[in-house]
Amino acid sequence: MARETSRRGSAGEIHQTSGNDVPRLTTQQGTPVSDDQNTLRQGPRGPALMEDFHFREKLFHFDHERIPERVVHARGYGAHGYFETYDPIPELTRADLFQRKGEKTPAFVRFSTVAGNKGSADLARDVRGFAVRLYTKEGNWDIVGNNIPVFFIQDAIKFPDLIHAAKQAPDRAFPQAQTAHDNFWDFISLMPEAMNMVMWTMSDRAIPRSFRFMEGFGVHTFRMVNAEGQSHFVKFHWKPKQGVQSVTWPEALRINGADPDFHRRDLWEAIQSGDYTEWELGLQVFDDDFADSFDFDVLDATKLIPEELVPVRKVGRLVLDRMVDNFFAETEQVAFQTGNIVPGIDFTDDPLLQGRNFSYLDTQLKRLGSPNFAHLPINAPKCPFHHFQQDGHMAMQNPTGRANYEPNSWGGAEGGPRESPEDGFQSLPEENPGPKVRERSETFADHYSQARQFYISQTEVEQRHIVDALVFELSKVETPAVRTRMLSHLLNIHTDLAEATAEGLGMELPEPAEPAFPVNESLPASPALSILKNGLESLAGRKLGILISDGADAEALASLTEAAKEAGVRPVLVGPRVGSVTLSDGSTTEADEKIDGGPSVLFDVAAILVDGDGAKALGAMHAARTWVADAWAHGKFIAHSTDAEALMTRAGMPEDPGEGVMCLDHTSAADFLSAATALRIWDRAP
Repeated sequence: MARETSRRGSAGEIHQTSGNDVPRLTTQQGTPVSDDQNTLRQGPRGPALMEDFHFREKLFHFDHERIPERVVHARGYGAHGYFETYDPIPELTRADLFQRKGEKTPAFVRFSTVAGNKGSADLARDVRGFAVRLYTKEGNWDIVGNNIPVFFIQDAIKFPDLIHAAKQAPDRAFPQAQTAHDNFWDFISLMPEAMNMVMWTMSDRAIPRSFRFMEGFGVHTFRMVNAEGQSHFVKFHWKPKQGVQSVTWPEALRINGADPDFHRRDLWEAIQSGDYTEWELGLQVFDDDFADSFDFDVLDATKLIPEELVPVRKVGRLVLDRMVDNFFAETEQVAFQTGNIVPGIDFTDDPLLQGRNFSYLDTQLKRLGSPNFAHLPINAPKCPFHHFQQDGHMAMQNPTGRANYEPNSWGGAEGGPRESPEDGFQSLPEENPGPKVRERSETFADHYSQARQFYISQTEVEQRHIVDALVFELSKVETPAVRTRMLSHLLNIHTDLAEATAEGLGMELPEPAEPAFPVNESLPASPALSILKNGLESLAGRKLGILISDGADAEALASLTEAAKEAGVRPVLVGPRVGSVTLSDGSTTEADEKIDGGPSVLFDVAAILVDGDGAKALGAMHAARTWVADAWAHGKFIAHSTDAEALMTRAGMPEDPGEGVMCLDHTSAADFLSAATALRIWDRAP
């Protein structure tokens, strides 16, 4: 019996009717493709033919479409926007983007975790990368920073050791995206210079609520140079206009389970809905006299300058208003480099920065496979550029004309670009006499004083979180000697910190580690280092989770959602099912999330709007009881209908829930949201 042949593939009939505006499928060479469903064969059941150039090209590209992920900052997410200059600052810098009020410079920002691989979850306890590219009229300027202003090490030669220790152990390939293991704490306990950074990474700064609610820091000390060649030291700060916010560790664990893409989704939804996020660029500017008199070396990346000593001057705003068109082409292929600076910005002799300048350029060849990575649109400058670099893999822009070298004697366009002594980049002429040595400056030797300053600057709640984080992480360390060494360092930071950590671990306190430099216990607290001391009186950009059921009060729901939108809060309806919910007036609304897919941990503020039957039905559901119990346990502000009290009792909330829990029969929706700007009732949270 003859077999019937068919050109129908797995995608259905290939002949599709379409309008003239639909582009036809082609190969990479532009050849139109007639059949994308079937390989060319010798007969319908015969062997595939090597001459099938479309098949070979398609599979060839697929086989090579993955590139090596970044060694660090592998899991990232990016967005486009612009930087707008407030007032010109020519007295500080000749950088072109700071010369005109209202100047808008295209920008691209990539946020990331550091230790985890590309497939890890967003809410790991980790430093967050905060890398900003500004496409200026005089070239690309990259401020490749973090959401923490200090770092673990002082010299870049230790960076491979730090990352090796933080990543998965090579013999077992775990744990992933966390530092709660022996290798990391063994390394850190042998590196006293890391203690200031340890305080930051064990604080709430390491588990941010959102990319949108993080500060960013350039970390290093740079220089700004004006047209007269005068220079000032500068540190860069990105201040979120919607404030800084973090989650608690129990919330982070639940969020990673409910939505491992929580940070990505948050940024995507905010920008797609028109809720554009803004930061202000702030400068800490100081001169050599201050640097010489400061208690610490301004070239030491493990130290910061308190804002109370050098205030942050706001010079512009960064707005993110557009997501990428293609994640791989832009977010994955962007090649940030600390060495990308423009005239008016210059480096300092910070040894960590000097090492990064080498490493960031060097790593692009491995990741992107060619020295021509700057030809990629996301990496190419948006200003005119001309040079004699040529050839190499994937060269898209070679020099034109006769000359591909310099100097040459050919005139005009034939001779190509020429150097520009007048307005080209010039390094600040600094003198640095001294012998060739492998040693650390004694001015880098104080490892504990700023760590102590950070700890005493926190509220009691934040201090408790630091202790809890240390206890959790060190409890995962199997080697007692490592835990003991860490306790010996904590004693040099603060006795209360060391005692509470030792108690949590069930250990005796050892003798303090011998400091290389005496601890300065007279440094005052710096309120700017605390998140909770700097809260904003606004809920803008946050999410309100509203648990509803059939019979929910339609008027109360309308009032609450309207008040939320006026406050810049996104209301999200959570129901027993995704789909239609019938309200008290007979109207229907659509739930955005099902209860077990939209737990209260995903929201900043909670509301429970149910009638008596709804309270009874939800009270029988474990997911609903957990939704309510978690909102309570995590210190969230909760609005509720009178009938919801039965569900709240069933979920384990006390009869008198106290502050932060408000019945909408007695409180207006606007008043509730106004009170909820505090975000948490910390006395209630565990």
